[in-house]
Amino acid sequence: MSLVLPSELVVDRFLPTVRAMLATRLADRGLTQQEIAAELGVTQAAVSKYVAGESGGDDRFRDHPETVDTVERIADGLADGEMDGYDALAELLALIRTLEDRGPICELHEEEMPALRGLGCDLCVRGLDADVRAERDALANVRTAARTLASTPGMAALIPNVGTNIGMALPEARDETDVAAIPGRIYAMSGRIEIPANPEFGASKHVATAVLAALDTDPDVRGALNVATDDDVLAAAAELGYEPLEFDAAYEDRGEHLRERFGERGAVPRVAYHRGAFGIEPATFVFGTTAADAVELLGELFDQASGSR
Repeated sequence: MSLVLPSELVVDRFLPTVRAMLATRLADRGLTQQEIAAELGVTQAAVSKYVAGESGGDDRFRDHPETVDTVERIADGLADGEMDGYDALAELLALIRTLEDRGPICELHEEEMPALRGLGCDLCVRGLDADVRAERDALANVRTAARTLASTPGMAALIPNVGTNIGMALPEARDETDVAAIPGRIYAMSGRIEIPANPEFGASKHVATAVLAALDTDPDVRGALNVATDDDVLAAAAELGYEPLEFDAAYEDRGEHLRERFGERGAVPRVAYHRGAFGIEPATFVFGTTAADAVELLGELFDQASGSR
């Protein structure tokens, strides 16, 4: 993995673009190239290139509305003497903080470090704290679980027609926005499993409902996935000591119904299923301490079921 600091992108991509923008706008306001060079702290030769449009730069900054507004404001201030270098620097630092908060600098950073994509990275804004770490870990765990599911031979046979999803809740999740899942669901196509996107929080109400019900019953159970109900898999679960729990598919408040059923069992089962209802495809939920743990158990059940077929 390449290790690139956001500050490198500020120096290499942002600063040259903004200097060029300021040079052209100061020239438009009547400053000489020598005066512009003194204001920007560069050589007159550099200003000549800026004004001639030979400096390159990045259009993401050049076309960014807030960047344009800031440059215009600084150019006006420097040209009429109402702003000095200290004031201009303060304006640019405030702009950089904005651009690092899911703005162009953040986009460039994800391009330079692809490993950051899908993590909802906001290190530049919040720093590395416990909440950020928990969010990052949940997203990474769901991504690993989805890849494991997709790479397990034969697993596509368990993907229901409506698709499946994998979810993992934050430790103190309150609603579906605290549960990471795959946007758009996971589908089987031509015998293989397709993962449409990297995980995001709030991406699946369906799997989040089951995960949150489990979490309310047992704080250690934070992961789950749904697959098609398969009798051989249910039998395999029973054989391995994971007695499946059946619940009613037709309940409108699925979350409350699951909480009641879990309460009757006295624990969150590793496997819970229903046989479907009108317009509802039969589904089975596999639970785990994490999303990856749930997928690992599903693989164990699938192997057991395959061996007895």
